[in-house]
Amino acid sequence: MLHAVLQPVIAVALAAALTGCWFSERVEEFGGPTMGSTYTVKYVRTEGAPTVAALQAETEAILAEVDQQMSTYRDDSLISQFNRAPAGSCLAMPAAMLQLVGAGQDLAQQSGGAFDLTLEPLLNLWGFGPQARVEKVPTAEQLAEARRRSGHQHLRLEGGQLCKDVDLQLDLNSIAAGYTVDRIVARFGELGVSRYLVDVTGELKAAGRKPSGEPWRIAIEAPRDDERVAQRVLELDGYGISTSGDYRNYFEENGKRYSHTLDPQTGAPISHKLAAVTVADRSTLRADGLSTLLMVLGPERGLAYAEQADIAAFFVIRDDGRFVTQTTAAFEQLFAAGDEQ
Repeated sequence: MLHAVLQPVIAVALAAALTGCWFSERVEEFGGPTMGSTYTVKYVRTEGAPTVAALQAETEAILAEVDQQMSTYRDDSLISQFNRAPAGSCLAMPAAMLQLVGAGQDLAQQSGGAFDLTLEPLLNLWGFGPQARVEKVPTAEQLAEARRRSGHQHLRLEGGQLCKDVDLQLDLNSIAAGYTVDRIVARFGELGVSRYLVDVTGELKAAGRKPSGEPWRIAIEAPRDDERVAQRVLELDGYGISTSGDYRNYFEENGKRYSHTLDPQTGAPISHKLAAVTVADRSTLRADGLSTLLMVLGPERGLAYAEQADIAAFFVIRDDGRFVTQTTAAFEQLFAAGDEQ
């Protein structure tokens, strides 16, 4: 009788064990074009997690929303509407736009203006913006005119509105991709996806581990024009990563190199020896903005700022035809264990 009583219990337990093994965890992957570049998602699909098609639809809905709101390459986007509005205008904006501009304004205040979202007239003038005509060094008069139409102090948030005091134009490219990564991973959390690697135009965030127990690993590229070489490999869990550099988007005139990264204080491309900087932060939006900010400040001021603000940053500096690297204490503390050189 004892055997007869136990048999159904054992059968149920065995069936449960078999059911649990029936679905094996695996890494799924999808991606596509976005923001003039690409996005890639890898995630661990567990039992009950969304299918690839469902998660891709969720991801691309966020990408489409960001594009419709923030793309300066679309005439019908909200940012383009704001950019066309005259000086003294205020336009109602959705919460996402206000959050992003607010974050950018905070970075501008914290850095004394080294970060600025209002540089589109200058980017266009130097040949790097959506309305750029030619990559060419502008005249002093052209530069002065474009500078009068920029400056974060002329931009303000009033309730649910975005207002401008001068005929400025916004460009959110320095933080939009990082913000988008954060939006995507927040949605993943709501859908029960907690192990992922999300990359949007090179800004990325990873969390959890693969089914094998291995961490997600990402490579920091060496700043070379000719080929892609990993300079350092990092294990990521819960952090966003952003790299800014002047080694891919630039032009040369009369033997001088002009970077697409502009210094808001001068209105001209940066001219120091910092080739690239990578920042790690739990907020990918913040990592995105900070990498641009530190790139503007340069090797000495940037490193001092990052140390003082406890930013995890990795600097690559030109030095007589070679590259040298410097890291902050926060970066080494974060990646001391488990990373690869």
